[in-house]
Amino acid sequence: MPRFSYIVKDKEGKTYRDVIDALNETVVIDKLQNQGYFIVTVKEIILPSVSKGSAGFQRKRKFSHQGVKLQDLLVFSRQLGTMLEAGVTLIRALEVIQTQAESERFFQVMARVKKDIEQGAALSLALSQHPKVFNQFWVSLIEVGEASGTIPVVLEKLTFHLEQEASFRSIIISSLIYPSILCCLATLAICVFAFFIGPRFEEVFKSMQVELPPITRVLLGTFRFVKANFFLIVGAIIVSVFLLKQYFKTPLGRISLEKFLFALPQIGEIYKLIVVERFTSQMSILIDSGVPILYSLDITQRLVNNHTCAQIIANIKERVREGELLVAPMEKSGFFPAMAVQMVSVGEETGELSKMLKHVSVYYQDSVSTFMKRLATIIEPVILVFMGLVIGVIVIAMFLPLFNIAQLGGG
Repeated sequence: MPRFSYIVKDKEGKTYRDVIDALNETVVIDKLQNQGYFIVTVKEIILPSVSKGSAGFQRKRKFSHQGVKLQDLLVFSRQLGTMLEAGVTLIRALEVIQTQAESERFFQVMARVKKDIEQGAALSLALSQHPKVFNQFWVSLIEVGEASGTIPVVLEKLTFHLEQEASFRSIIISSLIYPSILCCLATLAICVFAFFIGPRFEEVFKSMQVELPPITRVLLGTFRFVKANFFLIVGAIIVSVFLLKQYFKTPLGRISLEKFLFALPQIGEIYKLIVVERFTSQMSILIDSGVPILYSLDITQRLVNNHTCAQIIANIKERVREGELLVAPMEKSGFFPAMAVQMVSVGEETGELSKMLKHVSVYYQDSVSTFMKRLATIIEPVILVFMGLVIGVIVIAMFLPLFNIAQLGGG
């Protein structure tokens, strides 16, 4: 009869290892689950030749990308939750996910996580060793799932959260792609005139010895300056962008950038709604999963990705620690919209805070998505008109001297 080694955890998180004889792996899993254990791994004791072949296959496989994308994390949470819910062991589920990984780095992370769990580490501890891939948000949710024995349920909620985040990002990026393409085409057209068409017209005008109109002289002078100092201009732009990025990484620079963005008409309001949406969506899933509110605020403060909002959350956290409700410091901060404050107030009164936060998150997602679609619709003709004006001015400046010559010749 085949022999199997297994690692399980009880409801208190204690780890047990043993060897058992059974007809197959399914019998072992059913027996352990009936005893109330959370199964970490069940393995048949066989020769290691199969694993070596599998390792050889993994070394030969090709990856579609190097880094870890949101889609990789989404696939991980969905597949892991589904397989654990179906009774697949944790180690086996990680093996399946590893073999299907499209990211080389994620493949390596899965290998390390699986190795740590085989050595007795909890899943949350194994994930916490890779903070650039699995942040504190992930680790805290998995810890709650381990403590309550509801990891599949927590992963299902996390999958839904990631799906919404991916959809939200996709809408914003899609709304900005076409305007960006138009801006690039406008820049390319100006560069073509500056480096190729403009100099040829200038040679023609010099050979004719005609007096150029002011608009033509200014434009040709601009073209000559850009062409003569092209590399200097490009270098200055690159250095400026680099210095600005370094400055914006500092706390003072980050706050200055955020103040500038918040002050922009319309754009500032949408930027604030994006920040509020991120705060409410993260708080919603953390509280709904059983994470204490103070710990949820601490996690959200680190992950909200906005220094201004993080400082406000820190103040809210201190006020809540002193015994106040969440709504009072939120309202006093002046940062959160009135609708969000009222929904949080209702949530605290009815004991449905996570549900109310979720409603706020969905509402602001819809608001931002609608604005981005309208912005794309409005900005498209604006950019087209701008391109037409720029190219029209260039064409008039180039052909105006020729029209004057033709009129003089006709006279």
